Amino acid sequence: MSNLWQDYKTAWISAAVVAVILMMSVIVVPESEQAVVIRTGKPVAVYNAFDPKADYGRTDAGIHFRIPLFDQVQRIDKRLLSVDMQQQQVLSTDQDRLIVDAYARYRIVDPIRMVQTAGTTERVTQQLEPILSSVLRQELGKRTFQSLLTAERGQAIENIRDGLDREAREYGAQVVDVQIKRADLPEGALESAFTRMEAARQEEGKTITAQGQKDAQIIRADAEGRAAKIYADSFGQDAAFYDFYRAMQSYDFSFAKDQDEKTILISPDNAYLKHFKEP
Repeated sequence: MSNLWQDYKTAWISAAVVAVILMMSVIVVPESEQAVVIRTGKPVAVYNAFDPKADYGRTDAGIHFRIPLFDQVQRIDKRLLSVDMQQQQVLSTDQDRLIVDAYARYRIVDPIRMVQTAGTTERVTQQLEPILSSVLRQELGKRTFQSLLTAERGQAIENIRDGLDREAREYGAQVVDVQIKRADLPEGALESAFTRMEAARQEEGKTITAQGQKDAQIIRADAEGRAAKIYADSFGQDAAFYDFYRAMQSYDFSFAKDQDEKTILISPDNAYLKHFKEP
């Protein structure tokens, strides 16, 4: 056995060296990662780079090679990453101090730029957190607390996402979602805000009611004017019919069934009853 080892010693050592070199040359890249090859401190290649059009299983994941001892490999998560903003106060346009808590979701879409600018995904997260806070302050500072309870909240979130995404592109990242987990008033201020909102609604209701009464008076006056004109026109065309019509209205009011019981003493020859005697 020792003779066999001595005879093939060089071959065995050579085979072992080749095997080690091959093992060091092979890179296994899973679907969830991007691999950046760094040579002499500069990124030179990317394996399994993010491609929104590539279906799962049809990406560049798998076995790849590098130059041992010269190439280093930095693995970057291909999945969505999170930026959680620390809870803080934001001043709205109606001078309400809001307690805001938000987060963002992003992914690395340009790994070479990310390596050149930030170095790691942890560093990207650290850079995006204050940017998210700044963009959120600017956007919510343009709005009232009440607007955040309406559909305007969705537009505000969209603007925050777009603003953060523009900054994230500098680090090779793409922001895909921003959500505000909380946007409330501090304890003790919420009841005061609701009281102000209720008072504002009551004042608005009074204004609407007053305007409605004004419009009703105008409509009623216009209708009465039209009615008077119609009566005047009918009187001018047929005085006898107009006299008869007015008498019927008077009889209806005087002898209505819903009137309180009462006794009316009128002479049969009274002119008021002349239409009862006409054929």
